[in-house]
Amino acid sequence: MIEELATLGWLLLVVAFGAIVPIVPTGAAVSGAAALAFHEHPFTIGFVVAAGAAGAYLGDLVMYAMCRFGGEQLARRLRWLRDEEHLTGVKDRLKQKQVPVLLVSRLIPGGRVPVLLAAAFVGISWRTFVVANLPACALWSGVYATIGLAGGSIFPEPWQGVVAAVIVILIVNQTMTWWSKRRERRAAAAAAAAPSTSGASG
Repeated sequence: MIEELATLGWLLLVVAFGAIVPIVPTGAAVSGAAALAFHEHPFTIGFVVAAGAAGAYLGDLVMYAMCRFGGEQLARRLRWLRDEEHLTGVKDRLKQKQVPVLLVSRLIPGGRVPVLLAAAFVGISWRTFVVANLPACALWSGVYATIGLAGGSIFPEPWQGVVAAVIVILIVNQTMTWWSKRRERRAAAAAAAAPSTSGASG
């Protein structure tokens, strides 16, 4: 039991750290832990989801607090703020629909950091962020744990399930990132063509 608690504690710390330092693959950590739990201790799968959600929530709170107090200057120094044009669009969406944007931000690869930064810079209240981010983190952890369970149930060895879960996550993330960038390019092209079209008709 002590070993399982230690594993869950490490998972929480890794996910929390990865939420603050976005280069850490937190989703893969949750999926790998779920795949491992499926083979060795199936009764701990719910605790894996809880630990992943708690780590994500804690990391988001720390990052949000740092952005609220440090502002855009700190975000640039820590290299969280890279695409200011995209950030402007996220700010506009947050001003229109705060809670829905916060809820889905974690499920979109590369979507969490811009939304979190925009929320801090726009000045969304702590109460709104704390309430909206809780189900977002729980849903995110549940989704990635499910991917890990799928990998663990298909392969007979625990390590095979972990590797399969990580590969699936990488493929899904890359596909969704490509699709998101493609939509952004189409939207930018349509926006650039709109003024010339209206000018030609006038």
